[in-house]
Amino acid sequence: MSDTVAAALRSVTRVADLDPGDPPPGEQVTAFGSPRRALWGAGVALRIDLPAPWPDHVHRVSAALSQIRDDDEVRAPGSGPVAFGALPFDRSAPATMVVPAVVHGRTAEGARWRTDIGPADESSTTGRGGGTPNTGQRSGTHPHRPPSFPSEVTVRSVRPAGEWCDVVAAATARIAAGELTKVVLARELCIETDEPIDAATLLARLRDLYPMAMCFAIDGMVGASPELLVSRVGEIVRAHPMAGTTARTGDVDADHRRASELLGSAKNRSEHQITIDMVHDTLLPWCSYLDAEPSPSVVAAGPVQHLATLVEGRLSRPTPPVLDLVAALHPTPAVGGWPRAGALQVISELEGADRGRYAGPVGWTDAGGNGAFAVGIRSVELQGNHARLFAGVGVVEDSDPAAELAETRAKAQALLGALVRV
Repeated sequence: MSDTVAAALRSVTRVADLDPGDPPPGEQVTAFGSPRRALWGAGVALRIDLPAPWPDHVHRVSAALSQIRDDDEVRAPGSGPVAFGALPFDRSAPATMVVPAVVHGRTAEGARWRTDIGPADESSTTGRGGGTPNTGQRSGTHPHRPPSFPSEVTVRSVRPAGEWCDVVAAATARIAAGELTKVVLARELCIETDEPIDAATLLARLRDLYPMAMCFAIDGMVGASPELLVSRVGEIVRAHPMAGTTARTGDVDADHRRASELLGSAKNRSEHQITIDMVHDTLLPWCSYLDAEPSPSVVAAGPVQHLATLVEGRLSRPTPPVLDLVAALHPTPAVGGWPRAGALQVISELEGADRGRYAGPVGWTDAGGNGAFAVGIRSVELQGNHARLFAGVGVVEDSDPAAELAETRAKAQALLGALVRV
């Protein structure tokens, strides 16, 4: 565990007079922002390791954060020590969460703060266990030269389009045979660039393009997800599951017609309801009350639009940490399928790729168990001049492979449009 290392750290949070702005380019950025609350940090005060399978060890995060000596004059969700994580899709994998050395926070209501984390005793710079202390810059304010950004981008589908359509057809046959109700299959795209992709620059572009999304950059995972897996603020819990998709054209009238068709589509409404029922039934035992909107709405997300339903309630006491809810919910039918075990088996057999952190939970938690985690879609994993991008679709019995292929292309444009700009 990380307790020994965490206990040697001290966190100091103070109200900030000035808005810190956005993460500057050229730095190792850790960030998660939504229209309600934005957090971004620099450096690394602590890494918290979650052994495989990671959902069985999320309690380590709360334990480590609670060991950090906390001097917090703000006392708001997201103040004090905060751990950020982009967790693997595969529940059987290990994971890591990072506590930045500096975190800037702001809310839509205008509150601003800064948290600094460092050794409580300057001689305490090493420790034992699963944590690694303060290995990055502290302030995030040193002079830097803005990096160049790729001007040449090559995109290659790892699996040929025709072969991927055959996989979709195989999945529909297994659904028709009664093995499962739905499975989510993803296409992998490999991206090569002439310059390394700077995470902070890409994050800024995504925020400009998708201001209503949850935009994030954590350990090389950068994205703009429209889908809230779960948030916990005090006793209030929210989820905003999405399933059922159609492309947007940019023409207001055409997109309105497509939205109406989406709402009227029996296939998409059925696919959507599977996800809503699972999210509601999973959260209900934790709650004193829980309610879901009676009918879905259509949410625009860049080149596509989705059916979405808000689920909101009040948690019972003792109030669970947000990561307990994350571990219970992931993966929802929106990114895995249903029933869960059968869908994950079909993904393993047919998809032919390790998703890594694509479609895994991505977000933050504080020492009080508050936090927010998005579903890690519309994302890209960066490694220097290389990147991996996935786009997934929900496959049901009457899915058309060509239509599902077109949907993956539309979803991929959400990231490619930010990467390829002249």
